Amino acid sequence: MNYITKRLKDRNFLVLLGSDIVLLFLAFYLSVLLRYEFVVPPEIILLWSWKTCIAFLIIKIASFKIFGLYRGMWRYTSVWDMVNVFKANILASLLIVIGVATVFGFQGISRAVFVLDLFICAVLIGSSRLGIRMFFSHIFHAIKTGHEKNTQKFVLLIGAGDTGQTILRQTLQQPKEGIDVVGFLDDNPNKLGARLHGVPVIGSVADLENIVTQFDEILICTPSANREQMRTIIEECKKTDKPFKTLPSISELVHGNVSISQFREVSLVDLLGREEITLDEESINEFIHGKRVLITGAGGSIGSELVRQCMKFEPAVLVMLDISELNLFEIDREIMEQKSPILFKPILSDIRDPSVLNQVFEEFEPQVVLHAAAYKHVPMQEYFPWEAVKTNVFGTTNLAKISVKHHVEKFVLVSTDKAVKPVNVMGATKRLAEMIVQSANRENNTEFMAVRFGNVLGSSGSVIPIFQDQIKNGGPVTVTDPDMERYFMSIPEASQLILQAGAMGMGGEVFILDMGEPIKILDLAYELIRLSGYEPELDIPISFIGIRPGEKKVEELVLDSEQLDQTRHEKILVLKDGGMTDELLAAIKPGLKDLELDLSLHSANQIRTKLSQLLPEYEPDLSSKEPVYLRIKAQA
Repeated sequence: MNYITKRLKDRNFLVLLGSDIVLLFLAFYLSVLLRYEFVVPPEIILLWSWKTCIAFLIIKIASFKIFGLYRGMWRYTSVWDMVNVFKANILASLLIVIGVATVFGFQGISRAVFVLDLFICAVLIGSSRLGIRMFFSHIFHAIKTGHEKNTQKFVLLIGAGDTGQTILRQTLQQPKEGIDVVGFLDDNPNKLGARLHGVPVIGSVADLENIVTQFDEILICTPSANREQMRTIIEECKKTDKPFKTLPSISELVHGNVSISQFREVSLVDLLGREEITLDEESINEFIHGKRVLITGAGGSIGSELVRQCMKFEPAVLVMLDISELNLFEIDREIMEQKSPILFKPILSDIRDPSVLNQVFEEFEPQVVLHAAAYKHVPMQEYFPWEAVKTNVFGTTNLAKISVKHHVEKFVLVSTDKAVKPVNVMGATKRLAEMIVQSANRENNTEFMAVRFGNVLGSSGSVIPIFQDQIKNGGPVTVTDPDMERYFMSIPEASQLILQAGAMGMGGEVFILDMGEPIKILDLAYELIRLSGYEPELDIPISFIGIRPGEKKVEELVLDSEQLDQTRHEKILVLKDGGMTDELLAAIKPGLKDLELDLSLHSANQIRTKLSQLLPEYEPDLSSKEPVYLRIKAQA
């Protein structure tokens, strides 16, 4: 009763209902005129009493109600709404035919009248709904923008596919945004001259510089574009001297929802990391779904993305462990805002503290451990190698031992290309971490594995944010060496492949992610300067500052002597047993004990020497000086 009262007070509903009643009678009248060649026979006049009129209305309106024709917001009419209009009319016509046959019979009444009524009524009712949408998306929009010409922004959309249509539809439905799409550009020649919601496809991307249509901004609606396609699009956009923005790549659109609010400035991720990844979601779902998952370093660049990616596969519990209070707070707040039904538990703790780790494992009994916690900044670890060893080596040791004790099913270590022929403390400690999990895998039922890859674009403290700050301050942009090269991958891509590798692993593997071709850091600096609207050397100078402690010019993902095998995923390779020999395994445990004893001395060179004894391929630079403050003593 409350629903009926509420609807009767709704002015829009009453207008719609009134128009439907008029259209229902009009449709029946037209069907009679068409069937009988504009002469109404007496049988129909006798049939059409006030009682049959009421019954006719009740049947039609009830059918419309059943199929939700009075529930939707008709300014957003879709194809499915039109399908429901047709279904409602079919049901109503069947009920009317049955009623007429039962009460009156069909003597003197043509059945074709009801068939015509079905189609005419569906067309009229559907047209009324489409008319509402057309009014709000075009006429009302035009009237609105006519009054707000000063705030109107004229945009050009690149990409006349499904994504472009979605964005156009949103601009039509949201006139308050003040966005008016004036045209599409698309490289598909079959789309040239076509119209989407009245907006024409006026050319290809190559025509952009010569487009005569006036526009204020370019929106790139091609989330599935690969690197080369994005480079081409961006180069053409630059020639116009107009601002341009892009949607994130498919891998970044985690939930698959596309909206105007997701447009952002073009970044290096778009130029270097837009390759779409095909995942075996069934195997990852089996790996994560319904499991208790622990992620260490959950507030970091990779750790936080692992949290986001795991959410899609609905673990039973997701434990987020991090030593950084701020990072943990940020990822916890982000997850809480999504109001996910998944149980999340933030844990502020240090993997170097085995007693706390024991408590965490006893409380949550994780089945999957994704170990992303580590110190990663090369020069800083060269100055304080004992801290790198405590976290990267003994923190991993703690986690491995406790994981075995609590019967964890799978343990995935996030490693680095710097573990290959390490020349710095960071690489040496991560190589030791790989050896620790390989050793643990040979002795226990828990399946241990490592995933090795290069740099990720935009991670905290990486070269790209540093370059961006330097450009913002007017330069110079500092590059260590003109020949410096690194492998790069986007954070979402790396995190997705970590989960894929974890799902595929059976224990004992070191997985190597295919990073593509290495990229010169100098080229990155040039691209960032150009993306910021400047010219390298002319507007923003480049300064070469020399290689920092522990750095090498070129990173490698595998040793020359190591053999890689293909996996069932094209972007994941595997190094069986991680190149581990029985001799190395036998030496690792006593070697780690000796290393632990040396930590108390806080002697950087002594720790580097011990690391080189454990890892013959590691040749440290023992000429580097100790941190000055450790040699300063207080005055008596």
